[in-house]
Amino acid sequence: MAARDAFLSRFPEQRIEIDGRSWGLIDTGIPGGETAMTDGPCFLFLPGTLGRADVFFRQIEAMAPHMRVIAVSYPESGGVVEWAADLTELMERLRVGQTAVLGSSLGGYLAQYFAAERPDLVTHLFAANTLHSVEGIDQRPPYSSDLWNAPIAELRAGFAAGMNAWRAAHPEHAEMVDFLLAEADGRIPEPEMRARLDAIKTGPVLPPLSNTHDTATVIEASDDPLIPPPMRAAVRERNAPAPAFRFLWGGHFPYLLRPDLYTSLLLARLGVATLSPDWTKSEDGTFQA
Repeated sequence: MAARDAFLSRFPEQRIEIDGRSWGLIDTGIPGGETAMTDGPCFLFLPGTLGRADVFFRQIEAMAPHMRVIAVSYPESGGVVEWAADLTELMERLRVGQTAVLGSSLGGYLAQYFAAERPDLVTHLFAANTLHSVEGIDQRPPYSSDLWNAPIAELRAGFAAGMNAWRAAHPEHAEMVDFLLAEADGRIPEPEMRARLDAIKTGPVLPPLSNTHDTATVIEASDDPLIPPPMRAAVRERNAPAPAFRFLWGGHFPYLLRPDLYTSLLLARLGVATLSPDWTKSEDGTFQA
């Protein structure tokens, strides 16, 4: 994708070693170029299984003038517990005192765990297109496979089948499908892909959260093929009293399919902008657009 490549020319992914694990890192820096630790706003993006740090490039570009924005790509080993500890170390290394955190899918599970374990570090939790529990997931493909030894082609074929099914149903989203197929087909290296899948399969039980209405937000989509309605409801319940915002279309990747509305929602929940009038409150108390 040309727009993503142009973004990477400005904010290339770097590598940072934490506790023997090599993380990918995009860091826009503090607006104005300051380098000391600051109480100014910071935002951390945690991708899902099919995204590197730059998968949020449209959000990062739009938010960077307002705050420091950090995004990561996962290492080749470890899981949710180890990665949460690494994020604590990462913030210390980058001299970040506190940050808002958005995680999507796998990243949303990690974000919920991190916010529960270190509420002192998280100013706002965005739990997006994610799950509330991994109970029973080891019984479903691809997680039912031996993720460290199954042929990588089989694991990648599963992603390809899902994405191509989405393309068949939504040909207008072909560009996004091609973007994500490139991620699944090798832009995410094999060991990283296996680690991401295993992180969900072996994920810990989520500790209780200390959310308030103003310090957490749930994001979901009505047509998300991977997060069914009962799971969405459970995520809302776990994150209560956080308000929930439901994209009426956007699938599992509304940040790619509806980037402007997605970004404006983040900025509105952080108090940087006003909430778009596209959002209306539904009978179940969620906001929809």
